Amino acid sequence: MKFNIHGKKVEVTDAIRNYIEEKIGRLDKYFENPDEITAKVLIRIVGIEQIVEVTIPIQKVVLRGEERHEDLYAAIDVVSDKLERQIRKNKTRMQKRVNKEAIAGFNLDFDDVKEDDDEVIVKRKEIEMKPMSEEEAILQMNLVGHEFFVFTNVDTGNVDVLYRRKDGNYGIIETK
Repeated sequence: MKFNIHGKKVEVTDAIRNYIEEKIGRLDKYFENPDEITAKVLIRIVGIEQIVEVTIPIQKVVLRGEERHEDLYAAIDVVSDKLERQIRKNKTRMQKRVNKEAIAGFNLDFDDVKEDDDEVIVKRKEIEMKPMSEEEAILQMNLVGHEFFVFTNVDTGNVDVLYRRKDGNYGIIETK
């Protein structure tokens, strides 16, 4: 795997770079052609917290993990473990016939560790989506007390997703 490592308010030393390449490089065994994959790693500091963001785009799937910790090396360890857990936990989902195209590039010939698979849909809602502005969507989301809100954008006519970010601000996912 190739690495694109950047630091924001932190200098990426050779020791940090080597540690990241060693830890995230363990994921190579899960990919068919790891030499064609580039992991994007961003290290930044906010207050006393060291934040490590890892994004690995693989054809139609994007693996992403983020971890905050006071110790940079501990954050790297946790985000590496988190990404590996994502792959292992979703192995059976990725093997389903409908997902064959989406998971091209993954090597699924690894021993499956049985994890608690308690992720099932337990509730289904039907909502009426009237066109609204982004400001009205923020108001509606805050009124219902959710972390995200799906709405039809009055300006574009597209279905958008408004979400609350970890920093307290808002983000919008726009559809095409």
